Amino acid sequence: MSRKKLTRRQFVAATAMSSAALISAPYVRGAYAAGKLSIGFWDHWVPGANKASTDIVNEWAAKEKVEVSIDYIPSQGNKLILTVAAEAQARSGHDVIAMQTWFPHAHSEQLEPMNDVMGDLIKQNGEPNGTMKYLGQAGGKWLAVPASVGSQIKGPCSRIDLMKKHAGIDVQAMYPAGAAPKADDWTLDTFLKAAEACHKGGVPFGIGLGETTDNVDTAGAIFQSFGAALVDGKGNLTVKTDAVRQALDYYKKLIAFLPPDAGAWDDASNNKWLVSGRGALIMNPPSAWAVAKRDAPQVAEQCWTHGFPAGPKGRYAPYLGYFWGTWSFSKNKEAAKSLLRTLSQPDAIEKMVVASGGYDLPCYEKLTTLKVWQEEGPPKGTLYHYPNPHNHQTLSIAAAPAPPKIAQQIYTQATLTKMCLRHAQGEAMEKTLAWAEGECEGFMRS
Repeated sequence: MSRKKLTRRQFVAATAMSSAALISAPYVRGAYAAGKLSIGFWDHWVPGANKASTDIVNEWAAKEKVEVSIDYIPSQGNKLILTVAAEAQARSGHDVIAMQTWFPHAHSEQLEPMNDVMGDLIKQNGEPNGTMKYLGQAGGKWLAVPASVGSQIKGPCSRIDLMKKHAGIDVQAMYPAGAAPKADDWTLDTFLKAAEACHKGGVPFGIGLGETTDNVDTAGAIFQSFGAALVDGKGNLTVKTDAVRQALDYYKKLIAFLPPDAGAWDDASNNKWLVSGRGALIMNPPSAWAVAKRDAPQVAEQCWTHGFPAGPKGRYAPYLGYFWGTWSFSKNKEAAKSLLRTLSQPDAIEKMVVASGGYDLPCYEKLTTLKVWQEEGPPKGTLYHYPNPHNHQTLSIAAAPAPPKIAQQIYTQATLTKMCLRHAQGEAMEKTLAWAEGECEGFMRS
């Protein structure tokens, strides 16, 4: 959320929440040789995952003699977004702050460049994926450091038993543990037939159409599978194209087989749907499966995370990236960069990934085959294909390839899911397209 886009009401809320949302955290008291460092991490969905980050920071702080404070800020209720916006407005806050997706670009003028840090990390860890480059760079400058914590692919998590029973699909054979996918027939047409079969069987796919990220990310990947974009990489409107029409027609068919209240779903709805045993498939990182291990083990042992169905223009998977940024007004940039290097070492990344049960997904090419994804269970191998180890699909984010400051508004305003609902509820195709074009024109002017 850029400064010029923060409404007065949002700013008032942000200012209040930036203190209220922060929880008390452990302190490491050193000799103050390197001063103090305040850190705002994302509060992890997976129970117990925050501890690994805390331990790594504490070990670094003791070694470097830095006094640190850590706040874990939840994303629910947009608390993390509001905190970032409030700190940008006030030009005061955490020295290291977690940022979701678009926010490095939104605050690009207030962030300390990270080219020196990223140059070393890329030599060590390999190239980041294309989506993180798109989100994390501007004008040849790295705006923030990719965070393994929170970064995720939101691909299908299927019930092995229910997909076999109702759709005749063996997801383990299609995506075998320890081997390359055998998924040539896993297309959007196959997906639609499976959605219909599971709906008839009383276990519909749990795909939402609300205005939060899980819903938008699924829509984005399906649109991209048709080659559909509302704005192209040069900033030209491309709403009224055959590709967008095809994506909308597909979604209209799919919506008929989804839960009737899917338009009101938030990011917790699909997780609850899977854990409750009511559905055969959701689009989500392994947080829902991790909760099911604890609360509904009979569900967890039937879950298999795998690749996205392919469309006419390819196989795309929603990748939602997190970053760690340092404000240009930070009082301890040297210590902040030292910590970011430490958090991005392979051994530190592996500790955090393991603590998250395989949920966290580093973006670097050399770090997509950690043992945790091969060994996690039950069932063993359930996460093998989660990190896309065979480059079977293109990682993407909804609204790309539009220039990021336009794409952010398409994304946060949930233009894609709103279009799908309008058309599915009976609005004429051209009227829906005209509405979306007007929305995008407004985004481009602002």
